[in-house]
Amino acid sequence: MSEKLKEIRERSQKRKKLLIQTLGVSSVGELRNALGATLDVTPKKQASSEYTSDGNEKPVHKEPDSLVYTDSSTFLKGTQSSNPHNDYCQHFVDTGQRPQNYIRDVGLADRFEEYPKLRELIKLKDELIARTATPPMYLKCDLKTFDLKTMGSKFDVVLVEPPLGAGWRWRDVLALELHHLAQPRSFVFLWCGSSEGLDMGRECLKKWGFRRCEDICWIKTNIKNPGHSKNLEHNAVFQRTKEHCLMGIKGTVRRSVDGDFIHANVDIDLIISEDPEFGSTEKPIEIFHIMEHFCLGRRRVHLFGRDSTIRPGWVTIGHELTNSNFNAELYASYFTEGRDTTGCTERIEALRPKSPPNTSKTRPRGRGGFRGRGRGRGAL
Repeated sequence: MSEKLKEIRERSQKRKKLLIQTLGVSSVGELRNALGATLDVTPKKQASSEYTSDGNEKPVHKEPDSLVYTDSSTFLKGTQSSNPHNDYCQHFVDTGQRPQNYIRDVGLADRFEEYPKLRELIKLKDELIARTATPPMYLKCDLKTFDLKTMGSKFDVVLVEPPLGAGWRWRDVLALELHHLAQPRSFVFLWCGSSEGLDMGRECLKKWGFRRCEDICWIKTNIKNPGHSKNLEHNAVFQRTKEHCLMGIKGTVRRSVDGDFIHANVDIDLIISEDPEFGSTEKPIEIFHIMEHFCLGRRRVHLFGRDSTIRPGWVTIGHELTNSNFNAELYASYFTEGRDTTGCTERIEALRPKSPPNTSKTRPRGRGGFRGRGRGRGAL
């Protein structure tokens, strides 16, 4: 227990030093004022510790400098537009930093620092995924004219990253014949930006035969390049610091009975990472981790990929690739003898979060009856 307390104290000290450096204050006392935190000492105890029973002044024992955060508003203090004069809010205005820059433990390396079982789960899943991944394959082609039927394979996971504005418009994305690539039981992940893209992305999923089931949001930090965004859009009401990746499902997949194909609840629907340089089309690598952790299917394809996104376990297709090595027969040979999925170990099964039991009661269908408010076939 003492070792655990020591570890917690050391971690707390590191966070205080980071906050002091970030907010530009010189001591814990100033940091306390900036964050609105107080020492966990009651007034009565303070008064009783100042005098002895005979009325003489008693030396006061000083508590070590430590911050007690009374609620989550401590970390959000000043980010609300209703209080523009708050010092903490002014800090964002003066430095051009985005509030999401100050969310801690957002990286893949330290996200589960305080949750050893989740950390072990992610480690075991990553090892299993790497061990069962097919060699990376890639195909340079123009997806406007390429016949997807010639791939000769269908995939469990399809990632679509359309280069909108670079010769592609939403009508071109909508025209993709994705049904030639998708297995009867499969998932699609579509990067669609925001605003109009959210509406058009849903249209694409519907046309391709998928039902939208999740929306992954990428919140962009600007720690390395603070200041006003260079990527302002003429029709935007607010400065846009996020993008969306819609997830669609095809076929019947239920998390309660399809544990051989999906592991739900392992990751979250939020990615927080640095905004790439102006003009860059790179997306956070974490999207690959989310897809691989969730779907145990080994057939994965990335449309509109680049040399920088070539990855074991994936077939990458796009016009920006500099070379090709895709061989349909060789790729199909990787899935013989029932090797369609990564499989699962007993330890992973014991660690992974399970779906709660469905306690909702539905009335029987019939004359005058109705179906309960649950999701229909194929729901997760």
